[in-house]
Amino acid sequence: MNTNSLEPIVLAFNQNTAFSSASRKRTKKVVVKQVEQHESDDNNEFGFLARWFDGSMESINEYHREFSRKAFVDPKFLRMEFLKNENLNQVAYLLKFQKLDCFVKLSGNIYPDLVKVFLTNMWIDDGVIYSQVKGMGMAITDEVWLSMAGLRDVGTIVSKANVADLGGFDKAQFFKSCLRNPNSSIRSYSMGGLSVIPRLVAYIVIWLLTPRGFNHVVLTEDDLILMYYLINKINVNWVSVIKEQLFRIRKKLEFRIPCVILLSSFIKYYEINVENELVEEVKAYSEITMATLTKIGLKKVNEN
Repeated sequence: MNTNSLEPIVLAFNQNTAFSSASRKRTKKVVVKQVEQHESDDNNEFGFLARWFDGSMESINEYHREFSRKAFVDPKFLRMEFLKNENLNQVAYLLKFQKLDCFVKLSGNIYPDLVKVFLTNMWIDDGVIYSQVKGMGMAITDEVWLSMAGLRDVGTIVSKANVADLGGFDKAQFFKSCLRNPNSSIRSYSMGGLSVIPRLVAYIVIWLLTPRGFNHVVLTEDDLILMYYLINKINVNWVSVIKEQLFRIRKKLEFRIPCVILLSSFIKYYEINVENELVEEVKAYSEITMATLTKIGLKKVNEN
């Protein structure tokens, strides 16, 4: 690309060739206004930004405004074998019923900078997420979701309205049913009084399924709704849940970026060149183990 010219360039993404058949609907055009590149820019911040955003000044400005200062939610992952080894088979069954067994064990390298580029350029069209990283067009189609996370875009769309339609969800009543002592009065919707299975399900909801960077002790109504669906074995459209999470983080600067492992897997799927990019390995402490359960107040007293 000639970066000495300031003439706009029109990039046409022909979805018949660039993306899978699930997204072959129309040609989307993105106007990229090139910015002048200076000598040795490849080695400074401008050089990285120009390469990440293929010279689009509009995208670079949006990155600075929306994502450059955002932190990530600490990634977590869970091995299904751990649940079986610790006689937590009921939790393993609930996750398998929801087809989450592949998603929760996602691990490997993450690409923090490129994930922020992905989110900056992200848009949705006809239910499909699109983005562009280092000039590569990306469409997160059904094939990508299934290949990288084992998830399908099917199931109940979770909302408070849908829960009301079920006729079986009452926030206070459900929370009481999850307590070690269901006859206790509710002073707060804290994880502290939950029995073993609901407490572990709550932790998985808060840290793995809808991860957030704050308030991991008090359960929100959204947390309780997802717990209700999980415990009562009602199929959830988890692709929809994750999409909502990704688009919600734009609303406030303090919202941390969730699902960094999943988003990094999209980078891998499209074989984006990661040479000279920031690469981090998911640390061992990110794995949910017995030490994790101890921290949330669960203690193993015997093999049974």
